[in-house]
Amino acid sequence: ERRLWSRHQHDQNATPVCKTRRQKKRKQMARLTAYLITLACVVAYTHAWSLSQNFSGSGFFDNFNFFTDDDPTHGYVNFLSEQEAWSTGLIYAEGDKIIIGSDNQNVASGRGRNSIRITSNDAWNYGLFVLDLVNMPTGCGTWPAWWLVGPNWPNSGEIDIIEGVNNQNADQTTLHTSDGCTMSGEGKPFTGTWGTGSNGQPTYDCYINAPGEYANQGCGIIGGGGSYGTPFNQQGGGVYALEWVGSYIRAFYFPRGSYPGDIFANSPNPDNWGTPYAYFALGGQCSANHFQNMNMVFDLTFCGDWAGGVFGSMCPGLGDCQTYVQNNPHAFDSAYWWVNQVLIYQ
Repeated sequence: ERRLWSRHQHDQNATPVCKTRRQKKRKQMARLTAYLITLACVVAYTHAWSLSQNFSGSGFFDNFNFFTDDDPTHGYVNFLSEQEAWSTGLIYAEGDKIIIGSDNQNVASGRGRNSIRITSNDAWNYGLFVLDLVNMPTGCGTWPAWWLVGPNWPNSGEIDIIEGVNNQNADQTTLHTSDGCTMSGEGKPFTGTWGTGSNGQPTYDCYINAPGEYANQGCGIIGGGGSYGTPFNQQGGGVYALEWVGSYIRAFYFPRGSYPGDIFANSPNPDNWGTPYAYFALGGQCSANHFQNMNMVFDLTFCGDWAGGVFGSMCPGLGDCQTYVQNNPHAFDSAYWWVNQVLIYQ
């Protein structure tokens, strides 16, 4: 007791300088404590996911509307209405088998080869999006994507989760934004590799008109081999997951049979899933408000700005992209999505 009292007496008789130092220290500790509490709350919030929606079974297409306008990426494609898609057999939904297909029977005409582009009725401002996929469209001339996009593009952003062209065998996950969104390139909290711009440098700038990058290239990270196209389909597909929160966007891919046990549970924890293949930091160099009110899209176009632009180098000896796509319907026997389910956690 005397020792405690003695310390108190020492405090009472301390010089103003000592008091000032102790007051500063107490304030610093208080600020640190408040920061740690805030950080703990943010971490807890970020990873406290619970299942919000399950797109599967016969009602899968009830969650989407069908896009029938001309392809904004200038593809050789005729996007069908829902009625046309059902009547031609290009879509199917029963049990854990949802097919989003394209015409592999007829020579194409008019706007191009019949295909499907669907956009979710709902939009989100954050979430954990999980896709259990058996088959993705593949083949020379194809350009499929599973992606999120906001209104007034590119001001509300675009996140391409699965995307590639022709006979590509590694997925590319890309952000497309308005000006003012760049990645530092420092560190490497992911296993993929940055794409390369027109200047031969990594694509750190997500702005669609960034200098040193191709038009609308965005900031893209390429996953490992076998994460896309024919190799993906031959192994029975796999599971993709995108986690989007205020401080980052990160993407995971798990081959069939190797996904974490909690990914289909009511409360998955991506922190336990290992290193993602793609990671984009949000904050000082790319504010989170670049991504808002985003809808989910599945689509398959043909040729167009990307697939058509690199068709000659990726598919040599096949002529020009449009003529090939038009006249070789059975080249697209594998050009379809086979989805087991889509889960959205909030």
